[in-house]
Amino acid sequence: MLTIGKYKYLLYLCCIKSRVMKEVNTAYLTCPIRNVIARFGDKWSLLVLYHLHKYGTLRFGQIYKEMSDVSEKMLSATLKSLERDGLVRRKAYPEVPPRVEYSLTSLGESLMPHVDGLVGWAVEHFQDVTHGKVLV
Repeated sequence: MLTIGKYKYLLYLCCIKSRVMKEVNTAYLTCPIRNVIARFGDKWSLLVLYHLHKYGTLRFGQIYKEMSDVSEKMLSATLKSLERDGLVRRKAYPEVPPRVEYSLTSLGESLMPHVDGLVGWAVEHFQDVTHGKVLV
């Protein structure tokens, strides 16, 4: 439970923080780098896009099998996010058991030459960047 003294101290800290915080340039709010690349630049999205590009239409289990270190929950969230952003198409079939397939949309396909270039650069410069130390 907060006492009055602690409450006033927290308010004081908040005031200090608000005076010290850097002013945000409003142009950053519409910056393509921040707003577009953030949609697929996380740990899993590029890998999902890469696998769908490499193998074509895949079911959830097939993607999960290819990406052995991702959790089902994270893969599901990543696929939903990519679908929401128009990069991945989800097609559900009214069957028992249900069958759902994922593929790249035309927008997702248009991104892939750029991703392929990045993957090529990463392979070429892996040792230079990581110095042989792999993140787990």
